[in-house]
Amino acid sequence: ISHNELPVALNPKTTVWASHLSDELKHRFYKSWYRSKKKAFTRYAKKHAEDGGKSVARELERIRKNCTVVCVLAHTQIRKTGLSQKKAHLMEIQVNGGSIPDKVEFAHSLFEKPVEVSSVFEQDECVDVIAVTKGHDFEGVTHRWGTKKLPRKTHKGLRKVACIGAWYPSKVMFLVARAGQSTYHRFRSSFFKLIVNFRRLPLLYRKKLYRIGSGSDDANATTESDVTKKQITPMGGFPHYGIVKNDFLILKGSIPGTKKRVVTIRKLLMVRTSRRDLELGTLKMSIVVVLPYCVILCLYPYTTLLCRMHEHYHG
Repeated sequence: ISHNELPVALNPKTTVWASHLSDELKHRFYKSWYRSKKKAFTRYAKKHAEDGGKSVARELERIRKNCTVVCVLAHTQIRKTGLSQKKAHLMEIQVNGGSIPDKVEFAHSLFEKPVEVSSVFEQDECVDVIAVTKGHDFEGVTHRWGTKKLPRKTHKGLRKVACIGAWYPSKVMFLVARAGQSTYHRFRSSFFKLIVNFRRLPLLYRKKLYRIGSGSDDANATTESDVTKKQITPMGGFPHYGIVKNDFLILKGSIPGTKKRVVTIRKLLMVRTSRRDLELGTLKMSIVVVLPYCVILCLYPYTTLLCRMHEHYHG
């Protein structure tokens, strides 16, 4: 997609899609896939066959000449997991580094190809984790904001805010603690660290990433201190998830969200230089012992779908 850069936002202009799109992505564009005619992107797919794909090449050339920012759309291969959900998660990822033609060539080369985490993150690297937190529905001020409870003899309740403001201004300020929706918000946790580059993908922990494991490996839970051949999945499977069949990450600490919720991992916005963030970590104890104190992210590759571009507007 091409964008004209306006003072407040980026204006989309053109789009280049891949020739073949999976059904799990097409599910995302329908409210009811079962009742639909399943005609999405059927006409667009013909552009790659007509005239040797000249119309698609023309759009790519427009991106090379006019764009300032190139992005790709990638979706998750959710059918590789044991979840009942069929709609893939769609995400826009910006391509950085090099000139605009290099970005377009790199993005176009990734069409219909999986992108692994090991090609993005490195060993001993800190990352940010973004997800929607676990929802606690409507809650009062004591639970939501941690305000002090009132004395026992308070009339009409103790878990309240006694005074919510002065007479004037005749409105309640936004700084006053009020009851309302608690959590189920987009939240960002910073500074997770990748420690051991293991198998194909990294495993991420809070502050440190301990291991990158492959779900198909029979010994993906083996450590230097515990050489027993075993898998990361405990007996009976993980509660509310099941068996880990794909690549996974182990993160130190906790991450926002419930089980099965999609989690976004990104590069740090600021470079960390402290000794705690730069130290090399080694997983010495058994994974079975570490599991209650860590988070395991089960990953499935992304497939690149489209090339998005931005251009400056000089008017």
